[in-house]
Amino acid sequence: MNHDSYDAMLAAVQAFHDKHDFKNTGGEELTYRISLMAEELGEISSCVTKGESVENLAEEVADLFILLIGTGIAADFDLKQAFWDKMDKIMQRESKMVNGRIRVSDFRETSD
Repeated sequence: MNHDSYDAMLAAVQAFHDKHDFKNTGGEELTYRISLMAEELGEISSCVTKGESVENLAEEVADLFILLIGTGIAADFDLKQAFWDKMDKIMQRESKMVNGRIRVSDFRETSD
């Protein structure tokens, strides 16, 4: 399978889930997956704040990406389609500078 395709990544993560029987051993439980993603975000943050190598950062981001793909499997949604649906939405959004940094969001006016 072509390693450049999302379908190949999805198949690899599905094989990982199958190998360890995640479906029947709690590995696809969503609150557990959230805690794993939070842990990976902490490791990504540590890489950045401690000035670790880009290789270490790439490995931690890959861990998070694998968890994201696996969450699509666990929750039974098409992450590729969700990605493109969201890209269509955010490409229509305006950006603002907030505290000196660019922010692209669905800015809503609030009444105080």
